[in-house]
Amino acid sequence: MRPRVHAVGFPSEIGDFAAEARQVFLELGRAFSSESLAGECAPALDVYETDDTLEITVDLPGVDAAAVRIIGKGDAVLIAGEKVARRARRESSFHLVERGYGRFARVVRLGRPCDTSKARASLIEGELRISIPKLADRRNRAIAIAIS
Repeated sequence: MRPRVHAVGFPSEIGDFAAEARQVFLELGRAFSSESLAGECAPALDVYETDDTLEITVDLPGVDAAAVRIIGKGDAVLIAGEKVARRARRESSFHLVERGYGRFARVVRLGRPCDTSKARASLIEGELRISIPKLADRRNRAIAIAIS
């Protein structure tokens, strides 16, 4: 049985990524204030592991890939972007709105060494999938050392 990964997603732990989050929101043409760097909504995400990778899946229905940025830094990954609100048709109005809209910024702390430089992402049918290769654990591995 594979050991459990302790990767955690923090909707508001943006401190390590403050400059990057500001830049993403500026690229998307949105104003921001320092207290709202985490964004206006928090899309649901799952983090799981395979034998070779750490996988992050984020629900982003209706979001265009151009409106999302993914940045790896240290032992964390920032997923930021904007989900544009659906507009009511002229002759109609909303009675209930439960789905979140607006800017978002989620930080996922990786619980094990991963190579974010080789991460791959795809956004298909409203599901963002990020695959990050794990680094091999070198502890407890026997390494022969030659005598010269």
